[in-house]
Amino acid sequence: MTAGVATGAIPRGKPALDRDDWTVRILLVLLVAFFLIALAIPLYMMISRSFLDPEGRFIGLANYALYFDTPALSESISNSFFVAGTSTVIVISLAFVYAYALTRTCMKYKGFFKIMAMVPLLSPSLLKAIALVYWFGNQGVLNDLLFGHSIYGPIGIIMGSVFWTFPHAVLIISTALAISDMRLYEAAEVLKTSRLRTFFAVTLPGARYGLISATIVVFILVFTDFGVPKVIGGNFNVLATDIYKEVIGQQNFEMGAVVSVVLLIPAVIAFVIDRVVTRKQTALLSVRAVPFAPKPNPWVDRSMLLFCLLITGLTLAILGMAQFAAVVKFWPYNLELTLSHYSFELEGVGLRDFFNSLVMAGSAAVFGTALVFIGAFVVEKPRRDPVVRQLIHFIALLPMAIPGIVLGLAYLFFINAPGNPLGFLYGTIAILTINSVTHFYTVSHLTAVTALKQIDREFEAVSASLKVPLTHSFRRVTVPVCLPAIFDISIYLFLSCMTTLSAVIFLYGPETKVASVAAIHMDEAGETASAAAMAMLIVYACAAVRVLHAFVTGWLLARVQAWRRM
Repeated sequence: MTAGVATGAIPRGKPALDRDDWTVRILLVLLVAFFLIALAIPLYMMISRSFLDPEGRFIGLANYALYFDTPALSESISNSFFVAGTSTVIVISLAFVYAYALTRTCMKYKGFFKIMAMVPLLSPSLLKAIALVYWFGNQGVLNDLLFGHSIYGPIGIIMGSVFWTFPHAVLIISTALAISDMRLYEAAEVLKTSRLRTFFAVTLPGARYGLISATIVVFILVFTDFGVPKVIGGNFNVLATDIYKEVIGQQNFEMGAVVSVVLLIPAVIAFVIDRVVTRKQTALLSVRAVPFAPKPNPWVDRSMLLFCLLITGLTLAILGMAQFAAVVKFWPYNLELTLSHYSFELEGVGLRDFFNSLVMAGSAAVFGTALVFIGAFVVEKPRRDPVVRQLIHFIALLPMAIPGIVLGLAYLFFINAPGNPLGFLYGTIAILTINSVTHFYTVSHLTAVTALKQIDREFEAVSASLKVPLTHSFRRVTVPVCLPAIFDISIYLFLSCMTTLSAVIFLYGPETKVASVAAIHMDEAGETASAAAMAMLIVYACAAVRVLHAFVTGWLLARVQAWRRM
């Protein structure tokens, strides 16, 4: 008998799994199952459909050959790149000046201008296009300013895309400019370097990764957008509208899948570049950096104030025109005010669609937030199964690379596949919610992970040493500390689901049409004023929820800070 056995020693090996380990592993399995069903299988079915004929026979690349041999279809590729590239250049230029005014000057009313820069996020992209029709359309107020050119085409798409993507660029560039090191500017001042040279030698290089990231994000948003080109594109075809025409107009699902793959490839490439840029940007941060503190400069401050007033005025002009169009009897011949357009007399369209949007967005905010936060927790905090956790983290980043209309078509193929036990979900609020949560998962996941990283791992170590169950510490420590981030995720999901169009355009049923889809259908039917009214309802709902969120978040922050001081 050996000494180890004689003394009752336990042979060495892997430590036994306790209840917390099993809980985490079960959650990891459920997350993998979710991504498999909600992301991987639908995308596989959509891509594989592009290699089949209408009878379901494999024909290889024949559909792709037909696509590129059809000038009317393949021309959409160059059109998409043109409007996306042009819009990106304009947006980045304007957003950089605006972000510079907010972060690098002593301009007055910064708080007001920060809020106004984010206002376009409260409305679907199609609202900007509808407002531009009233401003510059055939019967528009400022039609003469186009000098004979039509708003229905690349001009309108670019203008609408600029208004829609401007807030995204301002957010990213403002963050990049806000983390600059004051010591570099002090050194430049000591060396008597001119302001212009300091700008090109210090400011631009310091913000280069933020500029690159903003450029990629804006390009992807415009390249994959459906709402703006659908309303104001006219005969100028882009990839996103081609998918809609092939699937809805011609019932050519195979060619719709081909166009989806063509649209997906540049988006994925841009996403990979953005991930690389983001990692490099994080590596540049230094704990010794001194926060930048702008100094008053009357000429610069006044110039930036005028610029921000101009941008804000244009934003208000878009929203104001959309609202005005929604309350006049018959544009432009009878401008008497009326609320008749809010009755939505078009057959099949009504306030029910607006309430469907509220239900879908509310469901996504509740269930989606719980899914995202618990998923981020099991990825970030437990120490076991690092390979699986990193794999899930990588998968959680993928939805950002998938255009909404591509994901919607993938869901259409998946949910209607013969023998699919989930087929009963088609046309329900549930499938709209699942699709939307998946589409907007990445930003929510990154927000949750960032919040969880701020909690010292010693909390978990102490809980483990005291034999406190993981679920108990999660409920009593993690959730209270991360409540502001949790509410940020919920408001992001709510606003995104209220304004989304492309992700749900293929999935609604007769009783589950949402407000954004109803607005696009009213516009197609020539009921532009009613479409504007429906879009403005979305704006008001989003604004009301956003204000409520601000009050709740402020109250929670005060409670959390008081709890931390105890």
